[in-house]
Parts: sequence; C-alpha cells; structure tokens
Amino acid sequence: MTDWSKCSAVESDPEKMGGAWVFVGTRLPISALFNNLKAGATIHEFVEWFPGVELSQVEDVLQFEIDALAVKVKV
Repeated sequence: MTDWSKCSAVESDPEKMGGAWVFVGTRLPISALFNNLKAGATIHEFVEWFPGVELSQVEDVLQFEIDALAVKVKV
C-alpha cells in the first residue's frame, strides 16, 4: 500500500471524509481520480469535472504512485 503521507498533493484528516486521502484543499478522495482513469477519463477531463483540483495535484499524485510502484517492483 502506498504511504500517501509523503505526497504533498494530498491530505488526510479524520474530520474530513472520515480520514480518506483527499486532494489538498478539497473533500475529493484521490480514489476518485483512479476510478475515473480506470473508466477511461483523461486527467484533463478529471480536472474539468472536479473544480478545486489542480492539474499539478493530479500529476503529483500520479507521479507519486508511479514512484511507489517502481520501488515495490525493485524489491
């Protein structure tokens, strides 16, 4: 499992969305990004559909996950 606490684009607060990892400054869980991408959305569509989420945040989250997966593969 990815340690999202090291990603500056997301935050977790028990009082916000039950502690789910959300994009900083929003109540939108990062799982919404992955679910939308899985369904065929582009990152540009995602940012358009969810005002308040910046393209740079999406890119940071995706790069963070790519890096985390790369570390897991090396083990």
